[in-house]
Amino acid sequence: MSKIAIIGAGSWGTALAIVLSRSRKPHAISLWAHESEIVESVRSRRVNEIFLPGFELAEAVSATGNIVEAVEGAAIILGVMPSQHARELYSRILPHVSPGAAIVSATKGLEPESLHRMSEVIAQAGAATKGLRIAAMSGPSFAREVARGDPTAIVIASKDASLAAEVQEEFSGPTFRLYTNSDIAGVELGGAIKNVIAIAAGVTEGLEFGHNTLAALITRGLAEMSRLGIALGGKMETMSGLAGMGDLVLTCTGALSRNRSVGVELGKGRKLEEIIGSMRMVAEGVPTTAAARTLASRMGIEMPITQQMHAVLYEGRAPGDAIRELMERRLKGE
Repeated sequence: MSKIAIIGAGSWGTALAIVLSRSRKPHAISLWAHESEIVESVRSRRVNEIFLPGFELAEAVSATGNIVEAVEGAAIILGVMPSQHARELYSRILPHVSPGAAIVSATKGLEPESLHRMSEVIAQAGAATKGLRIAAMSGPSFAREVARGDPTAIVIASKDASLAAEVQEEFSGPTFRLYTNSDIAGVELGGAIKNVIAIAAGVTEGLEFGHNTLAALITRGLAEMSRLGIALGGKMETMSGLAGMGDLVLTCTGALSRNRSVGVELGKGRKLEEIIGSMRMVAEGVPTTAAARTLASRMGIEMPITQQMHAVLYEGRAPGDAIRELMERRLKGE
């Protein structure tokens, strides 16, 4: 029985622990949590009462607050931490991983300071580690629905085709299907940038606009994601697949999306600081908006939705004014 370590016990990390306990292959699953109350909750009641209440974790899942203990002997280390904490946590764990272990990122964001994708952060943090095997996981996957056992399909991407196939085999189960992809840049960028568009989708909901507006936003948002993704090494096929369009549709339309929820409250007139202060979980789209805007500027890529969301989030622009700016832009061909 192989060991899988999950670094990060938010709703997504906990859902992955649940789905891995149902996969075709048996695993010993070590779930690391920063919060001691989560460790206690899982150990005593078999439930993450803070981030995913109502879903029991199997006995195969053990919770720990010791990050070195979590990764020791693990064949796969699954990173599910917020992007701003990724470099520090990977720097702590990589010296302790077993030779040949796979490092799989399930974080959907960009590092705020460097603008790097998570696989790049892992490679830099593990520069002294020989033979580092890196993959990224992304796609349309609300944690509660995965934990509930709703059929879900996502993508596992790596430049190493054998590694992607290995993770696919280890993770797949009766309700959780993985497709392999060699385009790790496209998969990571799709998973990050769609959160920016989801905030904009929430804004249209908060402003009480209808389906016409949302359909236009999703379509033009996909165009933005694709332009930036391709400029940074991704492929168009990835952007039109599960990690691009699939995840974009989910987060722009689903009520469980944290990023969409931020947008809804902005559209209703609440201030960003108040919204974020009331959330226990991280909305990756907020820092990713700033990162995407900077990347677009560097690459000379036009991203008007991202630009307007940056103005709303960081410059105090009224959400209604941002939508009007998008509608009154210079007319052009599709």
